[in-house]
Amino acid sequence: MDPDFWQEKWQKRQIAFHQAAANPLLVSWFNQLALAPGASVFLPLCGKSLDIHWLLAQGYHVVGAELSEIAVQELFAELGLTPDISGAGNLQLYRAEQLQVFVGDIFQLSENTLGPVAAIYDRAALVALPDAMRQRYAQHLITISQGAPQLVICFEYDQAQLAGPPFSVDSLEMHKLYSSVYSLNCLEKREVPGGLKRKCQATEIGWLLTPIESEQN
Repeated sequence: MDPDFWQEKWQKRQIAFHQAAANPLLVSWFNQLALAPGASVFLPLCGKSLDIHWLLAQGYHVVGAELSEIAVQELFAELGLTPDISGAGNLQLYRAEQLQVFVGDIFQLSENTLGPVAAIYDRAALVALPDAMRQRYAQHLITISQGAPQLVICFEYDQAQLAGPPFSVDSLEMHKLYSSVYSLNCLEKREVPGGLKRKCQATEIGWLLTPIESEQN
């Protein structure tokens, strides 16, 4: 992940990846995580996603991590929140009411700094990373969240037709990344209307990742 690449995207407002509504797979399947009311949900590389608005409206506590401070500032402004800003190790922490977002390199975020989270919602993080980084990212996420269950949304398409990001992450790779810790359940597949970036046919897929230990208990 080249930090300058994403910083430039936000500075130049090249943010077509920012959706205009909460993701339909989130709305349809988030209840499969079976979280308690008010539970903390971690969103890696969260941007200013409207998924955050949706989760807050459902009464959850949202913890995000985002590289771009511009995105985080706009998120709080759009929510009408004035954040308290403080240092958190090598990161900055924006906090207000039921929302806190760590600003900086997610690989600098530790388990102690993150604190306990009940689940992870990953819509835009795994697919934003090139192949060489996804293994490191998946393991880092497992470590800092203590293996929390996950709802992961990814894409499958012919990578030869589109360079990415977002990158194609197929079923084989999902199992390679996560099956040592989680039981994987493909919840739903949806064709991307008009194709990905209007360039190639693609399928958006929702995955439920349940910790193997919790299934055995």
